[in-house]
Parts: sequence; C-alpha cells; structure tokens
Amino acid sequence: MLLLNFDPFPSLSTERLNLRRITEEDEKEIFFLRSDKDMMQFLDRDPTKSIGEARQWIRKINAGVDKNEVIAWAMALKTDPGLIGTISFWNIQLEHYRSEIGYALHTRFQGRGLMQEAMAAVLDYGFKTMKLHSVEANVNPGNTRSIQLLERNAFVREAYHRENYYYNGHFLDSAIYSLINPFSS
Repeated sequence: MLLLNFDPFPSLSTERLNLRRITEEDEKEIFFLRSDKDMMQFLDRDPTKSIGEARQWIRKINAGVDKNEVIAWAMALKTDPGLIGTISFWNIQLEHYRSEIGYALHTRFQGRGLMQEAMAAVLDYGFKTMKLHSVEANVNPGNTRSIQLLERNAFVREAYHRENYYYNGHFLDSAIYSLINPFSS
C-alpha cells in the first residue's frame, strides 16, 4: 500500500513558479477562485459565498495535508508570492496507488503556459516521490482548455459518463482522463 508523508511540506519550483503551501493569507485569492463566475463555469459546484468559507476551505485542505490525505499547492509567480492558482492531488486511493488531480488558475494568468509548468512539476512529484501508479482527472466535457492541458500531458480519456452528475437542476456528463506512471518499469 502507498505510504505518504507531506512533512515537511514539499514546496516545488518551475522556471516561473513557486508551488508552496496554501495559507490563510491566501483567503482573498481562494475566495476569488472558488466564487468568480468565469472560474466556476465548469466546476459544477456551488460558489464560495464569503471570505470565511474560503478560510474554512484552507483549514480543511491544510488539515488534510497534515494527515497525509491530500496535497495542495498554491501557485505563485517567482516575482510575486501572491496565489494565482492551485493544483492538488486529492481523492488519494492508497491501496490502488491512484489519485485525482485538480487545478484552477486565475483567468488573468491563463493562456501563458503556467498551468503546464505546474502540472509537469506536480506529476513528476506524484510519480517519482509519492510513487503513484496512476492519476485521474474528472472533467466537465465542455471544458476544452482543461482537456487540452490533460492531453498535452499524455492523459487519455478512459470513460465518458452520460448524465451521471446532478447539479443545479440538471444532469451533467463527466469525462474521466487518466495517466499511468510513465516512469514505472
């Protein structure tokens, strides 16, 4: 079975980004990412309603990190420590060496290749350090930018579920993408 230890917190670095622990100082940016209409377009969940809810989410995520149940990074430019996005492994299935990946990037920073940098670093950490066998992404099929990012990183669509998710009075489809550890023998 997979054994995880996120202490000390595994900060990562790319050419333009620092991936660090999310802190309560990030509450305004987390509130934006989890409440803005454009950011929420394909997330199919209720938006965060207050800074207090954002703070609660940060505490929940950090409690999960402390228990080695989830690992979530704040994405920050090397030139500015402010959070511009998040990327995480969650829904970790220890017995199957599998995790789901989730990510969000502020609309002002999209289209610059920043999420590609973050994903490459996080996948490298997941496969080489965490020893994951596979990573899954559950995507709204209308989120073409997210699907393109996954495909650019060699994820393959392994399922398409029709109307399997009920949200806001509608049945929605889901696309499941996965990536098997390219470093395993």
